[in-house]
Amino acid sequence: MDTPVPKLVLIATPIGNLEDVSLRSLAQLNELPALACEDTRHTARLLDRHGITKRKRLLACHEHNEAKAAMQIVRLLQSGVSVGLCSDAGTPGLSDPGYRVVETVLAAGFEVTALPGPNAAVMALTISGLPTSSFVFKGFAPKKAGQRQRFIEEEALGFHTLVFYESPHRIAGFLADALHVLGDRRAAVCLELTKLYERVRRGKLSDLVQAFDAEETKGEAVIVIEGLDRKEEKLQARAERKAAKRARYGLPPEPSVTDEVADD
Repeated sequence: MDTPVPKLVLIATPIGNLEDVSLRSLAQLNELPALACEDTRHTARLLDRHGITKRKRLLACHEHNEAKAAMQIVRLLQSGVSVGLCSDAGTPGLSDPGYRVVETVLAAGFEVTALPGPNAAVMALTISGLPTSSFVFKGFAPKKAGQRQRFIEEEALGFHTLVFYESPHRIAGFLADALHVLGDRRAAVCLELTKLYERVRRGKLSDLVQAFDAEETKGEAVIVIEGLDRKEEKLQARAERKAAKRARYGLPPEPSVTDEVADD
């Protein structure tokens, strides 16, 4: 019988409701001899909730030790042991530890696979009521206002929907900065996703700023903001074509509405 080739398995875990875990994920959590966890206590609770009692090695892999943990994982793989990688909630590598581990494991010549599952950004996007055909996931913004505004501004001219994560005590500040940088666009703030008190506030950024200025929230938020309106893009392109045509025939530019008002 062929010996199984050791590999790294990324396992998506529930983002709130512990029932939101796939059968494949439960099987792998049960069978894998070693799990690298963002918080071993959190993963242990998940295993206990689903009756997984098989002894296994749990090693910590978080933002402060990811490089060291990656080397530990490589050594386990070299010894023939497959390893599962779990974050506390959602998919490893997306605003959670995972990228450096995957990079290191691949560089060492081992296979990496993943079991798909819960993801807060995708869930928030789909229930936001905003366009889903094209989006950019930005993750967490910087804590300082100036850096945060520049971070938001990087996508200000895009037509794609924007998805951000934010800590509860910075939601109001983030929304105010987004309003300042992007203008009064439609947005949705998603809180406590998959939990008992899940809620989504939808509206213009100006309305959401007022709402969260006067409200205390718990838990991280997913903030979804619409991109530029493509109707405006089409109107601008049409105006530019018309102006170019007038220029070819030596005609002066059409007067703007403000010019006409001034002449009156």
